[in-house]
Amino acid sequence: MTTAILSALAQEQQGLAHALDQRQTITHAGRQFEVGALHGQPVVLALSGIGKVAAATTTAALIERFGAQRLVFTGVAGGMGADVHVGDVVVAKQFLQHDMDARPLFARWQVPGYATPAFDCDPSLTRDLLQAAQDCVATADSWQEPMLAGLQLRAHCGLIASGDQFIVSAQTSHLICQDLQTAGYQPLAVEMEGAAIAQTCADYAVPFAAVRTISDRADDNAHVDFPAFVNAVASRYAQHIIAHWLQRQASTGSA
Repeated sequence: MTTAILSALAQEQQGLAHALDQRQTITHAGRQFEVGALHGQPVVLALSGIGKVAAATTTAALIERFGAQRLVFTGVAGGMGADVHVGDVVVAKQFLQHDMDARPLFARWQVPGYATPAFDCDPSLTRDLLQAAQDCVATADSWQEPMLAGLQLRAHCGLIASGDQFIVSAQTSHLICQDLQTAGYQPLAVEMEGAAIAQTCADYAVPFAAVRTISDRADDNAHVDFPAFVNAVASRYAQHIIAHWLQRQASTGSA
């Protein structure tokens, strides 16, 4: 079974790329795909690009051109839940597009043509990914990484909101979160690609799971915190979580 591993930025995936065996680079649809084996399992690594359109295009290419039979996304996000902090990990249970608004023709956040605004991630893949994330945060204290010093790291599982906007304002973040909460949604994090990947995978009936390391609080300091955190922490988190996830898939016969 071929597993596609997606990230938005090269820094988020560099550790995985370096660990790839039998590595072959293939250019397709204006993108580079790294094909090979990771922990003994066939994988294809790809950068989704930034934003929902780029992510959807890359996902379709992975399924159509490379025969990906399941997808997992690893990257960073801004924390939105009250108890979600920098250094925490959020595993997605569902995705929703916070900037989708076709009112009055459709309800807010509703993607026309689909039953509900939220797209579910695969329960089995998500369960294993959460266990890998919990293992990661439990061991991260021993890494002696200055950017994680003094933090009480946690792994969460729930709704992630996606939109074509890098949130750098506490006011904007609060409004997005407040509107969603009023409608009964409880977003834990915000980013720019996941909902598009989830929608594309739903169209193809391909299982999808996603994990996001919290690099900032989607507030006025996000543009300062983000680059340093991606370089120092995100790659290491991704490598640890994906390794444990793939090993668990192999041990349970899901590979």
